[in-house]
This record gives sequence, C-alpha cells and structure tokens, in this order.
Amino acid sequence: MDLALLRTFVTVHRAGSFTRAAALLGLSQPAVTSQIRTLERQLGRPLFLRQARGVTPTTIGDELAHKAAPHLDALVEIAETGLEDDSSLRTLHLAGPPEFTAERALPALTELTRDDGQGFALRVSFGNADETLEGLSAGHHDLAITTAQPRGTLLTATPLCDEEHVLVAAPRWADRIAPGKLRRKEAHQLEDFPVVEVHESLPFVARYWASVFDSRPATSGTVVVPDLRAVLACAISGAGLAVLPRYLCASALERGDVVALLDPAVPPLRTYFLVARTGTLAMPHIARAHEWLLRTAADWS
Repeated sequence: MDLALLRTFVTVHRAGSFTRAAALLGLSQPAVTSQIRTLERQLGRPLFLRQARGVTPTTIGDELAHKAAPHLDALVEIAETGLEDDSSLRTLHLAGPPEFTAERALPALTELTRDDGQGFALRVSFGNADETLEGLSAGHHDLAITTAQPRGTLLTATPLCDEEHVLVAAPRWADRIAPGKLRRKEAHQLEDFPVVEVHESLPFVARYWASVFDSRPATSGTVVVPDLRAVLACAISGAGLAVLPRYLCASALERGDVVALLDPAVPPLRTYFLVARTGTLAMPHIARAHEWLLRTAADWS
C-alpha cells in the first residue's frame, strides 16, 4: 500500500475535511480527493461519508486510522530527526495557552532539557484550544495543553490539573464594597465596576458570574488585552476588576497589590488536559515529558 495515500488518508481523518487536509498537505483538493478514492478502490471499502461540511469516517476508516496513524507519525519522526547519533538531543514540540504554558509547563519542562543523555530540545508554540489541537492532529506538535477535551480516538487526553478562578481588583475598588455584603445574589454591587478581560465576550467574567452568581454580568469590558498577564497588570494598576487563575495572581494577592472580592464556598474551576496523538507516547522523549508534566502538576495548587 502506498504510504503517500495513507498519509493523505490520516490527514483527512484528522482534519475532517478534504479542503483542510489539502491545505495541510500542500496539495490541491482534487488531488486529495483522487488519492482517497484510489485508496478506497484498493481496499474495496468506503473510508469516509461525504457531508455538506467536511467528511466523517466510516467504521473501516476509523479502524484504519487507529492502526496506521501511530506508525506514520513514527516514520515522520524518523524523517524529521534523521540518522542522528545517540548523543544528539531529540526535539519536543509543545503547544498550549501562553500564560499557563509560560507560568506552569515551561518551568517544569526546562529541567528535562539538560544534555544528560536523556534530555531533549524544546520548541514551544502558543495558541487557543482549537489551534493547538488542530496543530497536534496535523503533526506540528508532539504534546498540547488545552482546556478542551478532544473527541475521537486519534488524540489521547489526560486530565492535567484544575485551575481555580478568583475575582480580584485593586484595593481602592474593593473599598467600595461593604464588608461581607457581596453575596451570591448581590452581583449588582459590581455593575458599575470597570472590567479587564481578554476578549470582548468576557469569557472569564461570564463564566465566573454564571458559576457564582447564577447570572450574566451586566457590564462590558473597559480594557481588553489578549493575555492574562496583561490583565493582571491592568488590575494592579486599578483599571478594574478581573477574573484570573489563582496561580497567576497568588503573588499579587500576597503582596496586597490586588484583593479577592469574594471567597465562594465552591470556586469556579477549569480543567486542563495534556493531549498527545494516539501511539506517540511510545516515543521516549514524548513519554518522558508527558509523565514529568503529570507528576509535576500533582503539586500545583
């Protein structure tokens, strides 16, 4: 069986679309369609069901992808690294959200980059959940950290840790709230507060309001910056209230740069997942990074 046909098939399976697979492979869509039809003729079975938007694999298609994808990934790994001698470092390609990756994952993984015979070189990409999972599926990354749990069998996700969210503001904003008066049904006290967020849709604030106040925020973003570290800096400077991961604002809380406006009995949580392509954990450097991150995350709070 032609390996080029299998590579095209696995890419279509991961992308869920002939058009997207063609872009990833650098081929025209007719060429991708022709290769899939050729493979289907060789096997005598349909591999995909064509739909208005993309394709879905048949049972045979899923089975073939599950068997072939890990081996193709291994061949790509060999082709990319070449015939290196045993003393050279392997390269681990990691993708994840910028703040969590920078503050949590990278400090942990840099301990494994030493040239001690078992270390590896590290290359990191930042992106949102959709971008990192798409890049992982396409073979651009070895591991991905994401808050979205992928579907299907070609990606394997393991819960990494839970992230607690905290409602914070500079002390001068906290002073405007009567002590002990900000309760579950009293979010209206915050309606006039300016808000610092990462997007106009207020993803962190809206999630916090839904979880703690069982309502929607009645305010809009005053300052919108696409990085939680910048959100923290703006909150410290007094720009407004913000909802932040506790790990990111813990030091600022200890110093008194910001204060927690509320201490709910059940704080909002968000789960991070460590994701790999199925079968690639057989590669020693990927397996070691995966295991190290899971072990280190057990001490994160």
